[in-house]
Amino acid sequence: MPITEALAVAQQREPQRLLRLQELLRIPSISTVVAAKPDVEQAAAWVSAYLQEIGLEHASVLETGRNPVVYADWLHAPGQPTVLCYGHYDVQPADPAELWRTPPFEPTIEGDNLIARGAADDKGQLIIHLAAVEAMLKADGRLPVNVKFIIEGEEEIGSPSLDALFDTHHDRFQADVCLISDSHMLAPDCPVIITSVRGLMALHIEVTGPHKDLHSGIFGGAVQNPIQALSTMLAQLHDADGHVTVPHFYDRVRPLTDEDRAGLAQLPFDRTAWLAEAGQPPTDWGEPGYTIVERTTSRPTLEINGFAGGFTGDGIKTVLPSRAVAKISCRLVADQDPEEIRSLLSDYLQSLAPPAVRVTIQPIQSGPGASVSRDHPAMKVASAAYKAVYGVEPLFVREGGSIPIVALLQKKFGMASLMMGFGLPDDGLHSPNEKMSLSQIRRGVATILHFFYGLRG
Repeated sequence: MPITEALAVAQQREPQRLLRLQELLRIPSISTVVAAKPDVEQAAAWVSAYLQEIGLEHASVLETGRNPVVYADWLHAPGQPTVLCYGHYDVQPADPAELWRTPPFEPTIEGDNLIARGAADDKGQLIIHLAAVEAMLKADGRLPVNVKFIIEGEEEIGSPSLDALFDTHHDRFQADVCLISDSHMLAPDCPVIITSVRGLMALHIEVTGPHKDLHSGIFGGAVQNPIQALSTMLAQLHDADGHVTVPHFYDRVRPLTDEDRAGLAQLPFDRTAWLAEAGQPPTDWGEPGYTIVERTTSRPTLEINGFAGGFTGDGIKTVLPSRAVAKISCRLVADQDPEEIRSLLSDYLQSLAPPAVRVTIQPIQSGPGASVSRDHPAMKVASAAYKAVYGVEPLFVREGGSIPIVALLQKKFGMASLMMGFGLPDDGLHSPNEKMSLSQIRRGVATILHFFYGLRG
């Protein structure tokens, strides 16, 4: 059988697959840092060359207003479905570097884990798709279905270039379903299929006072301190329980039904392990009346992601700073509009600002949430693929994070996204010592092979 041969090839190619993944992980393709633009472009070129190397056609680097998008396809299965495989080659910054056990861009193997920035998000999971396609082409000389690849370099900044790219190359990206591996399972023996993702809206806030830093002994107490002003503003965005106080923030939030809550309560969740992973004392925190699972998947949030101002070096410098800045992001649920939330939050922050400072608010990124029907035909194929490899049916869960392309594909093409992730909850996404289990990569390749062959009509 073709799948048996493809599985054998995938196993034989495992050492080469690991070496190639390590090559990609060494490229610090940080999309959030402008100075890393050459590294981002190097990663795009690497991905394009690898797509061509494994036998895909029309491999090309599509320029955008910012970072390139890589495309390739194999379209020689007439009458069969077309799958658009999505991944991203950009990564988060490695800060704080001092908390990494090993250099973040020098992939290191510890036991079954490959440690590096981007190992799980998303280079390691991207390699799963590429390895599956390579194995099928080497084993059978063809694919059971038609395949297109879109691999972008802006996922970590909200995928701002995809909207215009889809307008320019609309026909090129048409497909029956999009396959995404950019999420995690609940445990090594508990696969999941994501049925919804939250939206995202992020802002940069700058508060300025005096035109330069001032001597605190001369001006302190008589000039408004921008750090104090911004701290006071930010402190008023939540009540003591974590409920967001921005007026009308919750107006469009759908209440959880009894059925919703019953479904979420059935998910395997180890509260003690979750709190330990978070490094939090043995008590949870957040909106009263909601469980941790409900708060992290089905409720909107507002988080202060960064705060800076004044002197923070060793010792003391007694200045009254001229400016303070903060980064804020909101995870949004169904029906919440990112632009409406941006406007509500901006207006509220301006209303909280004392008259002696100036407030400038700039949008960073935004995108709506999205959901996928469990009745989509590809869902059954994906469930069977997981069971073939993991021995159990996957659970259907809501994802607390955001994948911008999911909502965009629905909007532009009416295309559903099948979110089959192979990361694990302790992979440390966006954190120091990010990792990816080598066993999960191996099983992920096998699962995707079963999916492709199962999708064939």
